[in-house]
Amino acid sequence: MEKMTSIERISNILRRKPVDRVGLSESFWGETIQRWRNEGYLGPNESPDDHFGFDYRQGGWPNMAAELDYTEKVLEETDEWRLVRNANGAHLKWWKHKAGTPEHVFFEVQDRKGWEEQIRPKLTDDSTVRKRVNVEGYANALKWSHERDLFFFINGVNVFECIHPVCGHEYMLIGMALDPDWVRDMCNVYADLIIKCYEILISEGGKPDGVFFYEDMGFKGKPFMSPKMYKEIVWPAHKKTFDFAHSYDLPVVVHSCGYVEPLVPGLIEAGMDCLQAMEVKAGMDLIKLKKDYGDKIAFCGGMDVRILETNDINKVEEELQKKLPIAMEGSGYILYSDHSIPNTVDYKTYKYFVDRGLEIGTYK
Repeated sequence: MEKMTSIERISNILRRKPVDRVGLSESFWGETIQRWRNEGYLGPNESPDDHFGFDYRQGGWPNMAAELDYTEKVLEETDEWRLVRNANGAHLKWWKHKAGTPEHVFFEVQDRKGWEEQIRPKLTDDSTVRKRVNVEGYANALKWSHERDLFFFINGVNVFECIHPVCGHEYMLIGMALDPDWVRDMCNVYADLIIKCYEILISEGGKPDGVFFYEDMGFKGKPFMSPKMYKEIVWPAHKKTFDFAHSYDLPVVVHSCGYVEPLVPGLIEAGMDCLQAMEVKAGMDLIKLKKDYGDKIAFCGGMDVRILETNDINKVEEELQKKLPIAMEGSGYILYSDHSIPNTVDYKTYKYFVDRGLEIGTYK
């Protein structure tokens, strides 16, 4: 097969049609990029996406915070961390000198009453929707990508990733059990807001090639909710937002960290076209997923980043040989780690992963 452009390649992969090779993309920790720059592998302003020749770019991410134009308030601070109140009324403790997820200290919204008084009115005020999107930035990113024949996703969080920053996972999950109509209302409000934001971006900034939703619904060994609870509470909002994407003939990629295999059938029914991440350390198995669902969806990721962290080329080769031939069978695969590349991974290790992965991942 002749060499394809990135737009052609990713478009076909997401629709499980024939391609010249697997797709390629990745996420990196900021410290990883800085380390590789310090070591001379990346230029001062060089993007790793350009350096490694990744097939797609993303942009458009709407601001889904409750309070727009809000400046985070520092509640407490030391030399190592900062405790802040953010635009959702969440009190989070962040490291100051290294990357990491914040400690969830306190949430002002803990129930339906807090949601209806403090958050809901701000999200349903249509006069603020335009403030949530940067049409010019989105349009420029889309134009830049298409000028280089790169596939472009409009991106952002979906409803689950909007809700837990407001009330925290514990209150959200308790709400699912004790007041499901409250959580269902949050899902519906955010779904409507997501669609309104994307409608502005697409109508004024141009049509993308796909939609990339971030929606972390699992932890180690378990999803945050049962498939039944997912179907009854979250699924209708997913169906609504996925249907919106499909109304523009845009394939839907869902990034979901943690163990989410029990939710995959529901996600497929909602309209997911590709599952991204597939964290091995959480219990996800790319080979099993490909065998079970490869006739219905594409996959992006699932390569154990802990193998790359060993910086043992033989182990990297073994990981690629074990998974890639199966994952790429019949199209439908984008080469990617199972989350992101930390600064413990040597440049030469990742370069081998890319070069060898594309060698194995080229269709004969």
